[in-house]
Amino acid sequence: MSSNSWKSFLTGCWAKSVENSATSPRKLQCSSSSDISNSSAPFSPEDLSLTLAGSNLHVFTIGELKAVTRNFSMTNFIGSGGFGPVYKGYIDDKLRPGLKEPHVAVKSLDLDGLQGHREWLAEVIFLGQLRHPHLVKLIGYCCEDEHRMLVYEYMPRGSLENHLFKRLLASLPWSTRLKIAVGAAKGLAFLHEAEKPVIYRDFKASNILLDSDYTVKLSDFGLAKDGPQGDNTHVTTRVMGTRGYAAPEYVLTGHLTAKSDVYSFGVVLLELLAGRRCVDKTRPNRQKNLVDWARPYLNNSDKISRVMDPNLDGQYSSKGAQKAAAIAYKCLSHNPKSRPNMTTVVETLEPLLNLSDVPVGSFVYVAPTERVAEDTKAEKLDTETEEKHHGHHNRDRRHKQRFPNSVIHSEVTLHRDGNSLYRNSHFRRSLRQNQERGA
Repeated sequence: MSSNSWKSFLTGCWAKSVENSATSPRKLQCSSSSDISNSSAPFSPEDLSLTLAGSNLHVFTIGELKAVTRNFSMTNFIGSGGFGPVYKGYIDDKLRPGLKEPHVAVKSLDLDGLQGHREWLAEVIFLGQLRHPHLVKLIGYCCEDEHRMLVYEYMPRGSLENHLFKRLLASLPWSTRLKIAVGAAKGLAFLHEAEKPVIYRDFKASNILLDSDYTVKLSDFGLAKDGPQGDNTHVTTRVMGTRGYAAPEYVLTGHLTAKSDVYSFGVVLLELLAGRRCVDKTRPNRQKNLVDWARPYLNNSDKISRVMDPNLDGQYSSKGAQKAAAIAYKCLSHNPKSRPNMTTVVETLEPLLNLSDVPVGSFVYVAPTERVAEDTKAEKLDTETEEKHHGHHNRDRRHKQRFPNSVIHSEVTLHRDGNSLYRNSHFRRSLRQNQERGA
């Protein structure tokens, strides 16, 4: 989209009063929407449609999206986040002929939620401009009355968060975890090295979506910001993001840089290694914060096994784990200048995909015929023994019902002394009395 069209877009969206100030190059950058989003002036959907024409985004009506999602049926409900609920939908050729992505995800802005018009506008602007294999594709949007919706390509495997922390799904194998880490790193590297650098600001497991073959797509650009320009070393902004993922210097000062994203990447990489949430209040005190607990082990090859996810069952490359842990250690440095850039991270992680020292890969074990026969015989023997036990138990129960006072069924300990049989309590009492008499 041309600079003039973006200027018209921002002017049309937020107020005619900003028209003069929007003539500077700075105002044409993506974060311009954040700079002026505090304005509550109305904007025209027609202007919005006109100014976004060059971005190849489709403009949907609320009626069309109701049809796509079966009136936002709960059977189409995928999940929800700070922005609002997300529904799966299907766009047929009658609605949008030739659309390459008929399966879509429709995200609806919750007017009472944590995000608002600014975040919605930021998503439209950033994803309207940016295209990359590791960024989720924005297909279109809806801006009708109070409705603000975004239409994305559908990601069938959901988020990384679901695969790592919600045990309804099988544990991710080592090779898949590496593939996810590399894809996410490439997505961030693209943003940081764009002609106008972008700081993602909300990099976390729930914002990493997975395609059918576990290809990573970064989503949710509502908190993204333009990077510093010219001689500026950082962007000063209010602190926003997710606890546990945000870089410590950003939390303390509000100074945002690309290295803030690098720290967040280090947290996610550590989550991939450990299979744990970065903040987990259910764990012991020392382990509630994953970074604080695990970072001392990351640069020690003898202790890295303490961090690794037990669900991997040792099926991971030792060399790969050590190198991945080492780069995570650098990304998590408290000194932003000591953190690597994302290009370096990609160059470090990508070769690990080719390592072949994984002890045991995925396999199906076929037991030898003789072993199967032996196991079957042993299982049969165990079954027969169990049946005999149950048969004896049933006979014992019938006897107890007929003779309830029988000493056989007494729970009192018995003791035999010579030819006599005593209850244990009576025998001990008699023995104590004889000792007192000196017998």
